[in-house]
Amino acid sequence: MCMLRRIASVFLVIGGLNWALTSFGWNVVDMIFGAGSIIGNIIYWIVGLSALIEISHWIGLCKCDCCKAPMSPSMPMKK
Repeated sequence: MCMLRRIASVFLVIGGLNWALTSFGWNVVDMIFGAGSIIGNIIYWIVGLSALIEISHWIGLCKCDCCKAPMSPSMPMKK
């Protein structure tokens, strides 16, 4: 997995956990940085861009060497 995708995965996990906690009334990003803060908005943008990076890998737009490598045996092969 390329470094950009690893970083994107971390931000997607952080964003997903924040969404889960938001359903219980705890928006951790807003608690830490303040509602509507510039840093909070930057974090939301990074999470959104991370989702776009992940989508580009799913639909095959990524041309990096790690994405061209064959899948590991534990992963199902594409037909």
